[in-house]
Amino acid sequence: MESMQIKTASKQYPVLIGKQAINELPDFITHELNQLNKILIITDEKVAELHLQTVKKALIKTGKPVLHYVVPEGEHAKTFEVFYECQSYCLSQQLNRKSLIIALGGGAVGDLAGFVAATFMRGIPFIQVPTTLLAHDSAVGGKVAINHPLGKNMIGAFHQPEAVIYDLEFLQTLPLQELRSGFAEVIKHSLIADKEFYRWLKSNIVDLNNITDEQFLTMITKGIGIKASIVEEDEKEMGIRAFLNFGHTLGHAVEGSMGYGNFTHGESILIGMVYALKLSGREQGLDFKLDEFINWVSSLGYQTTIPLQLEKETLLNLMKTDKKSINEGATFVLLKQLGSPLLMDIADSVLIEEMIEMK
Repeated sequence: MESMQIKTASKQYPVLIGKQAINELPDFITHELNQLNKILIITDEKVAELHLQTVKKALIKTGKPVLHYVVPEGEHAKTFEVFYECQSYCLSQQLNRKSLIIALGGGAVGDLAGFVAATFMRGIPFIQVPTTLLAHDSAVGGKVAINHPLGKNMIGAFHQPEAVIYDLEFLQTLPLQELRSGFAEVIKHSLIADKEFYRWLKSNIVDLNNITDEQFLTMITKGIGIKASIVEEDEKEMGIRAFLNFGHTLGHAVEGSMGYGNFTHGESILIGMVYALKLSGREQGLDFKLDEFINWVSSLGYQTTIPLQLEKETLLNLMKTDKKSINEGATFVLLKQLGSPLLMDIADSVLIEEMIEMK
């Protein structure tokens, strides 16, 4: 079992990572949140089938009433309608400021449940219980949100969890596409912060179907550690936290254009990372073996080109609505070298030219 503390300006909380980590949840609640009157688990349809009873069984030890509410799977959960339904359920079950929400699922459930917790009665506590590899990124740092048709995660808040309980056994049920989606964020962390970690990933992860428990523990612990160090310095994304959006400017545009849920977050971000690496070579002279990178990720099943049906002008306009952009242009996270990111405004003509190269 690995344990670390996340320290931000607003809160300090633990992250526990390991097999059967879920067994630590009731003791944490009993010792740290003993004034609770009710616990609500928000989860999605698929995760409910796989893991809901395991978590409810563990929570019996708290002696608190445990409710659950099931939402649609994936990005389909992050809508105004589902958010409203969750709030209505909280009210109907008479939750209050002494109630706790547990986000059981992947990044989408974590974002939704966290935003419900952030806004119900102006904020109640919640705990992240991730069930996907992708959620190693989203479960830490307190960014919670829902989507708008004009942009991903545009309606949200900063609301730190009380704890993150990461049971590696839950990852055993993940389909390959979800592993691929999550591993893209692991790659991102290595590129922006740790070239040795990148080399380790490239040497050790050659088949996403055969990742060992030890490899999962290494990559998740390392990835969360990288994110934690950035979040601790910049909780509200006023500076360096924007570096965590490497690959996301084009990636979010691709994901939104393909229709949320039709193209996974991580697969979209991987395309965005290839694009950002190309821009980094062009604008910052990044010395990086891009061909080797593309060969490696392609062997893991990733698409590395922009889907042919997407229009350049549509993607360009979406990139300009990205939260990093302050002016009317598009702002990108680029790399001067591995582990050394920076923000840079890129001219439309350059963006279009590189998109043509990526088709």
